[in-house]
Amino acid sequence: MSSTLDLTKQLISRKSLTPMDDGCIDIIGARLAPLDFNLEKMRHSEVDNLYARRGDSSPVVCFAGHTDVVPTGPVNKWDSEPFTPTIRDGMLFGRGTADMKGSIAAFVTATERFVASHPQHRGSIALLLTSDEEGVAVDGTVRVVEALQARDEKLDYCIVGEPTAVSTMGDTIKNGRRGSLSGTLTVKGVQGHIAYPHLVKNPIHLASPAIAELAATTWDSGNEYFPPTSWQISNIHGGTGATNVVPGTVEILFNFRHSTASTTDALKTKVHAILDKHDLEYDLKWEMSGKPYLTPRGDLVDAVSEAIKQVTGVETELSTSGGTSDGRFIADICPQVLEVGPVNATIHKLNECVSVKDLDDLSEVYYLTLVKLLAK
Repeated sequence: MSSTLDLTKQLISRKSLTPMDDGCIDIIGARLAPLDFNLEKMRHSEVDNLYARRGDSSPVVCFAGHTDVVPTGPVNKWDSEPFTPTIRDGMLFGRGTADMKGSIAAFVTATERFVASHPQHRGSIALLLTSDEEGVAVDGTVRVVEALQARDEKLDYCIVGEPTAVSTMGDTIKNGRRGSLSGTLTVKGVQGHIAYPHLVKNPIHLASPAIAELAATTWDSGNEYFPPTSWQISNIHGGTGATNVVPGTVEILFNFRHSTASTTDALKTKVHAILDKHDLEYDLKWEMSGKPYLTPRGDLVDAVSEAIKQVTGVETELSTSGGTSDGRFIADICPQVLEVGPVNATIHKLNECVSVKDLDDLSEVYYLTLVKLLAK
């Protein structure tokens, strides 16, 4: 059994349903302490966080990830117990194998090997782990980043172990993510009897032309790395439930997934301009759950791409698709952030699994990346 597989199995055996860590961080800390890592536990509410660092100089290469997992779903639908790591046909089954305990194990084993072969390496190695990524993500990575910002500690390179591969380990890595900006729009009218339209103002009718214009608007054209920004309605709520009453208000929930080609302020300004153009009486509350970030081609992309090519023979592709990740927080203190991990085909599903060979290959990719960035 490889050391990466062995550690992955130990972590899978922990029932770390978000936001619980269930001892995963202690297992990892016990592996890092003999390597002269300084371990800082940062617990917030029910969330366990760990920031571990070896060295005090730049450049700093940080591995980041989460020990928490999503619920299993109906256990009787799994082919094996989800928290009992099981190998079948070269695949390791268990909740969190791909998302992302396998990556965390690969972080650790790659680091152990690198420190053994390069004990006097330049710069520093860090690990940033949380048990609050799959949940609301308010007491996890964001809190660690705030603590590092408070003492002006910055990172130079960060690899987030999210599962990024589509069909073959290494075929895709994420070099950015779109931002997520949501709005709760309440359009006001005048409630009344549906049979007396001259006495009412139907807010649904009033809002409809503005909705049509918002849906048809081209917000930007994207760029080399991002598709165009999209605007979508997720919910509309209006009416009393009665068929003979015109509602007094309609509530519309919408979301932007936007690239670095647009700023949040520009998007907000444009929305308000369209609503005002249609002479609506409205309230609009905004919530930004993630800023967009982008790591263009450079030191980190080159190092990871070369490592993947050496290990797998695959020419990796850069992608910014998908939802948000904790990379959005880390980008505030780190100019180069990549997501590099195993195949994502089974994440959050029943019978989540990862290739045993891919675990070793992933550890090798992380190891070679450290060599390229920190070896003297």
